[in-house]
Amino acid sequence: MKLILTQEVTGLGAPGDVVEVKDGYGRNYLVPRGLALRWTRGGEKQVESIKAARSSRAVRDLGHAEEIKTKLEAQPVSVKVRAGAGGRLFGAVTVGEIADALAETSGEKVDKRTIVVTNPIKGLGNHEVSVKLHDEVSATVALNVIPA
Repeated sequence: MKLILTQEVTGLGAPGDVVEVKDGYGRNYLVPRGLALRWTRGGEKQVESIKAARSSRAVRDLGHAEEIKTKLEAQPVSVKVRAGAGGRLFGAVTVGEIADALAETSGEKVDKRTIVVTNPIKGLGNHEVSVKLHDEVSATVALNVIPA
């Protein structure tokens, strides 16, 4: 079965790649979860738009990754959330909220899939999160969770 990947699939490929997989894997796993689309001639246009979107988000090279790391680590990032008594959150801080706060603070748009939160953030206060910018470069960002 020939498919077009719409998201990163470990061991298979990146968004926009055209891959050949077994019928059951494609039909029962990749397509229902939105990880891939069936390949068609018209799908080639979708491949180009997916690749263009991926390249606009991608870090150009190691030097560019170092620049972004410097910007991200320069100042702490604040996320406003609803919290109850004792500083417990209603839920947890999401990587989407962190990505939005990073864009607002540093001016750099960061793909939320590159943000690594080792333990769910469920309380107010200072936390650290990692942002994988390049194979060799990760930024450690000081995250301040404050009540809204």
